[in-house]
Amino acid sequence: MTKDRSFKPMEGTSSNLTAENINQLKTLFPEVVTEGKIDFDVLKTILGEEVDESEEKYKFTWHGKLASMQTAQQPTMKTLLPHKQSSLDWENTGNIYIEGDNLEALKIIQKSYAHKVKVIYIDPPYNTGKDFVYHDDFSTDTDSYLAETNQTDSLGSHYATNTESNGKFHTDWLNMMYSRLKLAQTFLRDDGVIFVSIDDSEQANLKKMMDEIFGEQNFLAQVIWERAYSPVNLKKNFSISHDYILVYARNAQDVVGNGLPRSGEADSRYNNPDHDERGVWTSADLSVGPAVESNVYPITLPSGRSVLPPNGYSWRLSKPRFNQFVDDNRI
Repeated sequence: MTKDRSFKPMEGTSSNLTAENINQLKTLFPEVVTEGKIDFDVLKTILGEEVDESEEKYKFTWHGKLASMQTAQQPTMKTLLPHKQSSLDWENTGNIYIEGDNLEALKIIQKSYAHKVKVIYIDPPYNTGKDFVYHDDFSTDTDSYLAETNQTDSLGSHYATNTESNGKFHTDWLNMMYSRLKLAQTFLRDDGVIFVSIDDSEQANLKKMMDEIFGEQNFLAQVIWERAYSPVNLKKNFSISHDYILVYARNAQDVVGNGLPRSGEADSRYNNPDHDERGVWTSADLSVGPAVESNVYPITLPSGRSVLPPNGYSWRLSKPRFNQFVDDNRI
């Protein structure tokens, strides 16, 4: 069991994300500030061709997106209440466990952890056409009534049945996710990365949404996670055995990937039959496709026979590079 400090939400205050973003804008472009306000006409002039003012443009949008963006910017009036009786080794642990709505929790700790987090992993509710719990109105005055009538859970979250027949089937899920991902982005440090699990139902929408929030240039990978090893015979067409994990960086150029150590089984594929002083090696195919015309040339074998790469292929090396490999005893 992990030792941790447990916290529960209570009323308080959080940082104002909008004010922080405006201050950053003023720092980057001090000339756009007029009497303490942002002059967007001046800002557009500075940005020049980077501003797209055409009527038709590529974008991903849905009903409620603007409200979801505003929700992410609004500070919360809640704070955290220590719950020592549920904690383990309170005085010494370095771990924190927060129980409550994740959007409110993110807002509460945003100021303390902004630009400090190396890795974020999110396993959101998949939009499967069944119930999932989310807040659809943080400003409502009817929370007590909803709780008394069993329309919310113990944390005040609204129960929602998001069936595929719902006209806002994708919209509800996107609105729930956008504000949380927008806040999560502010936590990442420059070399930080975020992993988000998802299935086929919202993979395409999540990819577009994360492209917008984190930037297409910071997309690292869409990992295929094999979650099942046996086929589901009840499926009519395809038995889906995998989900996805979308991986983004705050700044892709700052991310350093660390490969897994090679296994003993992988090492066993290498040997040294010619006693090369450089150590063990294994052979690899010199041809590669599709064909690069400049790398299609005859190679004379030790037997004197001349060979070309297979049709549609070329050699992996240019001719000068191939000659260097021959001289280095690598062919």
